[in-house]
Parts: sequence; C-alpha cells; structure tokens
Amino acid sequence: MVGGLRLFTERAGEGIGEPVLDAVNGEELVHVQPQVSIALGNRPPFSPGTLYVSTKQVVWLSDVEREKGFAVDFLSISLHAVSRDPEAYPSPCIYTQIETGDEEDEESEGSDSESSDTLDLSKITEMRLIPSDPTQLDMLFEIFCECAELNPDLEQDGEGEEEHNWIFSADQMDRDPTERGEDSEWHLSQNPPNPIGYSNGDHDLTRNVVELHINDQRFEDAEEMERDTNGGHD
Repeated sequence: MVGGLRLFTERAGEGIGEPVLDAVNGEELVHVQPQVSIALGNRPPFSPGTLYVSTKQVVWLSDVEREKGFAVDFLSISLHAVSRDPEAYPSPCIYTQIETGDEEDEESEGSDSESSDTLDLSKITEMRLIPSDPTQLDMLFEIFCECAELNPDLEQDGEGEEEHNWIFSADQMDRDPTERGEDSEWHLSQNPPNPIGYSNGDHDLTRNVVELHINDQRFEDAEEMERDTNGGHD
C-alpha cells in the first residue's frame, strides 16, 4: 500500500531522541547519517537534522524541534538517484520520487501545495536529502538500493521475471554481451558498479535507455561497414 510522505514524531530517549521503529514486525535500523538537510518539493531545505534509514522506511528528524520529522516507506519511493548537477539542484543530494497513491494529486502537485505556507504532505512527490558531506552520497545511495530490494513492489514483480530496474551509465551499456559469451539479447547486471539511479517499480525508463543505446550502436556499426565497403572500391 502506497502511503506517501508523512509526519513522524515518535521518538524515544532523552534530548532529540531517536525514531521508534516497528521492531515487532522485524524493522531494524540500518544507517544513521547526521547533518542532513531535507527539501520537500520546491520548498527550501529545512535546517540540518539526522537521517535514519531502516529496513522499512526513511526517517528524517530535526535536531532542533523534537516535534518535526518526516518519514516515507521504501514502498512509496518509486525512484532514487544521486544528483550532482548544479543546474538540476544547487546542492549535491539524494533525489527521490514519492508515490502518493493519488494520481490527481501527483498531476497537480508543484504549485499551491508547495509554495503556500501550509505544507500538504499528501501532495509532495519529490524529496531531496542533502548531506553536509557530499562524499557520503554514493554510500547513502547504495544503502537505499539495498533497503529498496528488501521492499519489492509485489504487483510489479508478479508481471515478469525482472527484479531490478537499474539506469546504467553509458560506459556500462557500451559493453557487448557477446564478448562475455552470452546470448545476443542484452542482460543487465543486477549489481552495476556505477549506477546513477534506481527505480522500484516501472521498467519503461531503463528499457527505453537501453533500447535507445542499442539503436545508436547499430547505426554506428552500419556507418562503419559502409565506410569499409567504399574504401575497398578505391
């Protein structure tokens, strides 16, 4: 069930405290990352807080206000990626897309709900996590990938045998699978060394990227053959 982004105020311990997890149902804390800002939709980021990643969800808690915190289940995160392009966002961050379960809300999100003084979490479909130390991004991305695999989309998994939906870099797609003795069909590695994004659900994006690259490579091969043929008649 897609729940979207929600407020999280269940803390335990003294001071700022830590999030209360659902240990009864097997939820475990995987990683704690201090000094992380969070930006919801088009709004400016909140003051740095602490990021908690569990086997079920992502929780951000303010280090200043005990009543301020946000959480989202991995089942509601449809895509996460590392963003370092300053044209896309000023600060390096983990970019995530969130499913709200309401298509109408997702289509209308991005205007009134994000720019008004009242924050409507049910309409937030984008979240950015901005660590104070950008060198931690790749490590956080890998942790997100591992936890996302612990929470597969059962509806999508029932439609086919594909288990992952990786977006590859150009260098990875340049590798010819026939060089490794594989079939002529393209087989995507389930653990790419340099992934740039991970999608937990729709497979169309990865398929389109790969098909586009294959078509481009076929055109290049055809041009090379034509040059060789013309050179042979000179």
